[in-house]
Amino acid sequence: MSEKKPAPSRRNMIKGAAVAAGALSVPMIATAQTTSLRFQSTWPSKDIFHEYATDFAKKVNDMAGGKLKIEVLPAGAVVPAFQLLEAVAKGTLDGGHGVVAYHYGKNSALALWGSGPAFGMDPNMLLAWHNYGGGKALLEEIYKSLSLDVVSYLYGPMPTQPFGWFKKPIAKADDLKGVKFRTVGLAVDMYTDMGAAVNPLPGGEIVPALDRGLIDGAEFNNASSDKLLGFPDVSKNCMLQSFHQSGEQFEILFNKGKLAALPTELKAIIDYAVQAASADMSWKAIQRNSEDYIELKKQGVKFYKTPDAILRAQLAAWDKIMAKKGGENPLFKKVLDSQRAFAQRAGQWQNDYTVDFKMAYNHYFGKGAKKS
Repeated sequence: MSEKKPAPSRRNMIKGAAVAAGALSVPMIATAQTTSLRFQSTWPSKDIFHEYATDFAKKVNDMAGGKLKIEVLPAGAVVPAFQLLEAVAKGTLDGGHGVVAYHYGKNSALALWGSGPAFGMDPNMLLAWHNYGGGKALLEEIYKSLSLDVVSYLYGPMPTQPFGWFKKPIAKADDLKGVKFRTVGLAVDMYTDMGAAVNPLPGGEIVPALDRGLIDGAEFNNASSDKLLGFPDVSKNCMLQSFHQSGEQFEILFNKGKLAALPTELKAIIDYAVQAASADMSWKAIQRNSEDYIELKKQGVKFYKTPDAILRAQLAAWDKIMAKKGGENPLFKKVLDSQRAFAQRAGQWQNDYTVDFKMAYNHYFGKGAKKS
């Protein structure tokens, strides 16, 4: 007579199921694949802008826990800086980091995410317009009209850019006439209207061109970038404050198909990494730009405040550009109208609510300030 085996208890059954589940889960973790995306920036590897690009990638990589890895190459590694948009759209690159104004040759309206005074909006306000005032949908409309299969994320409000680096200070608007000058976006049209002969060179080519005398002056962006790119080696005069690109921000591009293929949770990580990188970039810019501003002075650079007469001349030139481009390009006018409506409301709020921080700064650090 065979001996009856005792019936398995409920506890043992649960324990056995847990062990089996654990055994099954181990191979799944071990074989989990990493999706790798190859990005290129539009910046030289030594520029702080390329660092911002890698900062964003690191945030994504860290949060993705090995499921997604973004590698960022410097400008020119795969394609020239100004060919980034096409390379991402075609899938030559999975994504990239640059600025929207670099694409303005495809549609002049793209320059409005950076070029010009933006109706008095600062870069953070322009990002507010983009994310909550209709700008994002307009940018998508423009890219769709150009048959570009990309997804664009804007982030990173840039500090106000200098008017430019020159062989000698620019005292009046007429001093710009005949000057061979580097800028990009619709700032090309602004400086051209003011009499300069403009050459829209990529960032890495500016200082060599200044050194060889191919251009007489140039603007790029900020104290840190200008220092790292070598501006103080070829020029000792920098004019601060300008409306030519006073509301610019960065663009992170993804190939639409590559992004669509990612799981929902990875898309969410990318979305929130953009927001985190935007805040982090703006804080890092304050720290690094202020340090490098002092270093540039130590290197013998003379900084001058751009005269108000020149700033007014910029605004007058911009009025002509808006009228001309708006009449030629319906999308240009559509973007302008959207920006104007948002700026009128948000600008009044900001100007009415914001205290004069310069007053407090001068109280503590200006002439006659009490020493603690």
